[in-house]
Amino acid sequence: MASAELIQKLEQTIETIPDFPIPGIQFKDICPIFLQPKLYEEVIADLAEFSRGKVDVVCGIESRGYLFGIAIAIALDVPFVLIRKAGKLPPPFIGEKYDLEYGSAEIEMKTGHLKEGQRVLIHDDLLATGGTTEAAAKLVSKQGAIPMQFSFLIDLKDLNGEERLAKFGAEVYSILKY
Repeated sequence: MASAELIQKLEQTIETIPDFPIPGIQFKDICPIFLQPKLYEEVIADLAEFSRGKVDVVCGIESRGYLFGIAIAIALDVPFVLIRKAGKLPPPFIGEKYDLEYGSAEIEMKTGHLKEGQRVLIHDDLLATGGTTEAAAKLVSKQGAIPMQFSFLIDLKDLNGEERLAKFGAEVYSILKY
């Protein structure tokens, strides 16, 4: 898993923005990672290694989950499936409503992009309360695929998202834990 060197580089790169998008939230800004192509490559290599040989498909959650999820899928030579905010996909699609740490939302995915029994990695940039990822896992399961793994760049441990995902019996990996 992640080397101490990679963790240190990321901790020095990711910025914390207080009170964004609402008071009390400590937003983790990952944008500076993209200013350093070699660091981005290291992150992808680390995340891909977690899933190598264990999954058939990567699903990425809109929108920051795409930033790493597509590259992970390419590194693993497996398909990538979008999980989008409601109203962004043409039919046919299925949806799932869920609660966020500061509101509620709905996500959707195209039907037919996953096959029965496929082993799926669900990736997002950050794990907070786990509501979005739980909804994504439900969408995957509704299509007969199996949520085998969840991966994140960052896990906000105090929000207990990993506990919420335990019911799926899938491996959970985060490079950074705050």
